[in-house]
Amino acid sequence: MEPATTRHPESRFRAVFRVVSGNFLEMFDFTVYAYYAGAIAHAFFPADNEFISLLLALSVFGAGFLMRPIGALVLGAYIDRHGRRKGLILSLSLMAAGTACVAFVPGYATIGVIAPVIVLIGRLLQGFSAGVELGGVSVYLSEIATPGKRGFFCAWQSGSQQVAVIFAASLGVLLNQVLPASELSAWGWRVPFLIGCLIVPFLLLIRRTLRETDEFAARKRHPGFGEIMKSMVDNAGLIVAGMGLVVMTTVSFYLITTYTPTFGKTVLHLSAIDSLVVTVCVGVSNLFWLPVSGAVSDRVGRRPILLLFTVLTMLTSYPAMQWLVSAPSFERLLLVELWFSVLYAWYNGAMVVSLTELMPAHVRTTGFSMAYSLATLVGGFTPAVSTSLIHFTGDKAAPGAWMGLAGLCGAVATLILYRSQQARNGYKLA
Repeated sequence: MEPATTRHPESRFRAVFRVVSGNFLEMFDFTVYAYYAGAIAHAFFPADNEFISLLLALSVFGAGFLMRPIGALVLGAYIDRHGRRKGLILSLSLMAAGTACVAFVPGYATIGVIAPVIVLIGRLLQGFSAGVELGGVSVYLSEIATPGKRGFFCAWQSGSQQVAVIFAASLGVLLNQVLPASELSAWGWRVPFLIGCLIVPFLLLIRRTLRETDEFAARKRHPGFGEIMKSMVDNAGLIVAGMGLVVMTTVSFYLITTYTPTFGKTVLHLSAIDSLVVTVCVGVSNLFWLPVSGAVSDRVGRRPILLLFTVLTMLTSYPAMQWLVSAPSFERLLLVELWFSVLYAWYNGAMVVSLTELMPAHVRTTGFSMAYSLATLVGGFTPAVSTSLIHFTGDKAAPGAWMGLAGLCGAVATLILYRSQQARNGYKLA
């Protein structure tokens, strides 16, 4: 088999494109569900109380994250045993099946309670596959990176997610322009899911051309499932600390991307187009800052960046949100979300590569995926948590406090993990 990494920059570029293409689909599906949560609530979770209906739809969105730890264990062990390439093809296939469940199932008015059950199954299947997608992609990128550029390479895992955010939000702007609100709510919301299904064959074709990484192929022995599970137990403290590191990323990401359209429309009473345009701008901002942060972390170290941006998050997220809700406008929403984008992207650009460096090499995918998946059990429910906090406290700025708490979690985890200057797998923690 031809090596995954060559001395040709173009070959590395192609490898990065191939591996992150599936990551794009995963985030596209998650994003469009959150964008059209109101329409999905009406189609599958009708209730007399609009809050209850929306909360049910957002809870099903969050339920997908409950499957992530299981997917991380099962699919992560498969990847660590059988190879990065095979596992990434499998995870993309499962994600596509989950997307089809949401795209094609008739509404509650047509088939009754079976409709929300199928949607839930689709979300659980998406969550199962996503449990290893981020870890598999991040580990692949770290193993093909050129020396001294792991941070820059790993940043493109998150970068592909931002392309999905931009595409999904731009598609939302287009649909809002060409379809009346009644038609968008009735059937137009299905269009993005159908588009996701249509691009699956292309993405599968791209990912099938992936080559195994040299680092994995060079290992003479790969652990079995039992050995991997034992290693997870032995490294439980490391995984929990890694989870704390990721919480800041998951909370801030889902707050500034998937929750923004719902927050802008239902809480700030701005137009749907205004909220989606802001989300497009956030995606562009994230896409710019993520590789910059990864590259800077290769030079100055991960720890300074992680600490600086968690502290800034703790100090500014709630005041910024208070300023926004005191006089809601498109301009204020844009400024606040762009600031949150800076906090998220700079932190995440250094965090992802740090997590790959922390995990033992022989179970790197499983360990990374478990830490990330456990964190999404917190961050993935951010839209539902934010909706609930606003409803029960009456404070429209409450999501900012939720983000500040996530920043505290990231700071504590960083301090714990960086007490040692050497990761267990031999990578130096900068």
